[in-house]
Amino acid sequence: MLDADYYTRLGLGSVFEKVMNGERLSIEDGKKLFDCEDINALGALAHHVRTRMHGDSTYYVLNRHVNYTNVCVNACLFCAYQKEKDEQEGAFCLTVDDIIAKLDPKDGLPYDEVHIVGGCHPKLPLSFFEEAIARIKKTYSDIVVKAFTAVEIAHFAELENISTQEVLERLKAAGLEAMPGGGAEIFAPEVREKICPRKATGDEWLSVAREAHNLGITSNCTMLFGHLESIEDRLDHLDKLRKLQDETNGFSCFIPLPFLTENSMLELPEERKGKHTGLDKLRTIAVSRLMLDNIPHIKSYWVMLGVKLAQAALHFGADDLDGTIVEEKIGHDAGAQSDQAMTIPQLEEMITRSGFNPVRRNSFFKPVIVENQEA
Repeated sequence: MLDADYYTRLGLGSVFEKVMNGERLSIEDGKKLFDCEDINALGALAHHVRTRMHGDSTYYVLNRHVNYTNVCVNACLFCAYQKEKDEQEGAFCLTVDDIIAKLDPKDGLPYDEVHIVGGCHPKLPLSFFEEAIARIKKTYSDIVVKAFTAVEIAHFAELENISTQEVLERLKAAGLEAMPGGGAEIFAPEVREKICPRKATGDEWLSVAREAHNLGITSNCTMLFGHLESIEDRLDHLDKLRKLQDETNGFSCFIPLPFLTENSMLELPEERKGKHTGLDKLRTIAVSRLMLDNIPHIKSYWVMLGVKLAQAALHFGADDLDGTIVEEKIGHDAGAQSDQAMTIPQLEEMITRSGFNPVRRNSFFKPVIVENQEA
C-alpha cells in the first residue's frame, strides 16, 4: 500500500514524502488528507506512523471512571448528561464517601488510575475536591488521580474568585497528578458559541492546559467532531494543540471524540445529517495521527466508538484503547451503545484479535507488570 507512485496519483505525493521522512505536515497537507477518497491509503499512512512510534503495542489501563455530578451550569447543546439544578429529576451529586466507595476493588485488582470528571456544579467548593483527592490518596496510595477538565478548573476558579493557577496548585498539593482532556470540544469561536456558549472559551482551555503542564501535571487533549464544525475547524484545532505541545510537551494522549446525536438537543443542518459515518471517524483518527507528530498517543475510545470501530481504529493510527472504565455516564447519556465496563481479558482479547500486542500501562504510559492479573 505504501507505494510512492500511488500516493502521487492520489495527489498526496508531497505528503507521502514528508510522512516517510518524519517531517511535520502543514494545514494544507491536512486538507489533502481529508479530501483523499482512498480511506485505506490514508489508513496505511497513519498506521505507518503509529508503527514507527509504538510497534505492534496497543495500550490499556486498569481504571475507574467516577462522574461526581450531572448538575452543571454550562448547558451545552450537545450534552444529554447535564441537569440544571439539584432538585431536578435524575440529578445527582456524590459525597466524598461515595467517591471513595466506588474505588473499592472488592474481589478485583486495585485500580491503577481513577478518572474523575463531572458537571460544573454551582455550589461545590474547591475544598470538596481537595478533600476527595486527599482521601483517595490516603486510602489508595498507589492509585493515580487523573481529574478535572480545564473547563472544570476554570469553573472552580470563578466560584472561588481565585486564579486557575491557584486552583491547580491547591489540587496538586492535595494529590492531583494528571488531567483528562475533555471540554476542548472545538476551538473555533463561532462554532463554540453555537454548541457551548456558557463554557470556557478555547483560549481559556489552552491557557489552563499550559498552566497545568508548567506545574508538572500531564494531561490528555480531545476534539469533539461531527457536529457544526468544518474540516478547516478540525485542522485549526489540531494545529493549536500541536503548537501548545511544542511549548510544554505536557499532552500524553489525544482523544478524537465523535459527536453522538441520539440524545442531543443540537440540531444539525440538513447537509450534515447522515455524514458522520464510521469512515469519517476513521479518517479523522488517521489525520489526527499524521498531524499531531509531537503527541505520542492517539486513543481509540471504545466507549464512544463501540468495540468494532475501536478495533478498526487501531489500524488507522490509534494505539490506546483507554481501559476498564467500569462506569461511564456522560457518553452513555449522549447515546453510546457500548458496555459500561471491560475486563482485562476482554480488552486484551480485543487487542490480540486486532493483531496487536496488549500492554497494560499506568496513567503515564509506563508498562505495568502484574502477575496473575484476572480483573
